[in-house]
Amino acid sequence: MTSGMDVYGLLHTPISCYSKRVEGDGAEAMNASELMQRALSLSEKGYGKTYPNPIVGAVITDAAGTIIGEGCHQRQTSPDHAEIVAINSAQQPLKGATIYVTLEPCNHTGSTPPCTEAIIDAQFARVVISMRDPHEVASGGVERLRAAGIDVDLDVLSEAVQFSNRSWLHKIHTGRPRMIWKVAISADGKIAVGDGEPTWISSEESRADVQTLRAQSDAILIGTGTALSDNPHLIPRNTSGGKYPDRIVVGLREIPSTHNLHDSSAVTHFIKNQNPDKIVSELSSYGYNQVLLECGPTLGNALLGAGYIDELIIYRSPDSLGMEGAQLFENEKALLASAELMSQIAIGPDTKSHYFIAKRGG
Repeated sequence: MTSGMDVYGLLHTPISCYSKRVEGDGAEAMNASELMQRALSLSEKGYGKTYPNPIVGAVITDAAGTIIGEGCHQRQTSPDHAEIVAINSAQQPLKGATIYVTLEPCNHTGSTPPCTEAIIDAQFARVVISMRDPHEVASGGVERLRAAGIDVDLDVLSEAVQFSNRSWLHKIHTGRPRMIWKVAISADGKIAVGDGEPTWISSEESRADVQTLRAQSDAILIGTGTALSDNPHLIPRNTSGGKYPDRIVVGLREIPSTHNLHDSSAVTHFIKNQNPDKIVSELSSYGYNQVLLECGPTLGNALLGAGYIDELIIYRSPDSLGMEGAQLFENEKALLASAELMSQIAIGPDTKSHYFIAKRGG
């Protein structure tokens, strides 16, 4: 567990320019890790902007070890992969250069030509890769580059990169998006006062923090109960342009056409089902890497009980709502005891706790 830092900040370091010369094996090893950390930081700019693709970052150095190009993949604004963005940013010949990339360069033609061929054509001398691509269609890049006479190094910061790309990797391995349930509860685990009236529980600081979670997600899911009672937009605030996360509304009740979810600010999908398996099956058809759940206890606990919640983020207020308040979890103590606490930080007066949920199925 990390105290005082959110799990999304664990791998985000200040971006600095590495310009020192590579001299000797010790400096080489250190510099490779630093440069891959730079590529990783760049890749994380793609959160919420790459699905169905992974987040990827790339950094190019010349023969002296100086950064001359870099980039990241942001599919929602450009189809170019990180390697191509970095190559185009260099604006100079790349013969003999080294590229550090967080994911194995693709070796197939999809929406773009193979990145391996662009690297070979540019006459790179070396490619440093953090993680092999587990996707069968895109794999084989390492072998292609080595066959072309390029030196290839693997597994630099691989654990950190896998963690950062965990939502995409989860989708590749399970066929469904990684699902994160965000909730706000009182000190005594309640979500509403005794009469059931909607109650602001979290602080302004916590609500501002949620905007980052929204912007990093491919879709935001709520139930029809939340849609009807709150009439939310579900649009991340304080973001500039680009595509907003899709909105997913689950349930059988109709949402009036006058509600905000019908506006044109983001795509909205309505899943008219109450069966967790069928809900997740339809959700998976959209290709999302990560879905943020902002639903109430009925839908959230149904998906949790079916084993479909992968992460739980709790914003806990220091205030209590009393014995008559509505409880969120049936047995919060048992749930959290079986979960892995990844981080816990103060957000204004609240406490934000981020858990990985122990799998019980799905």
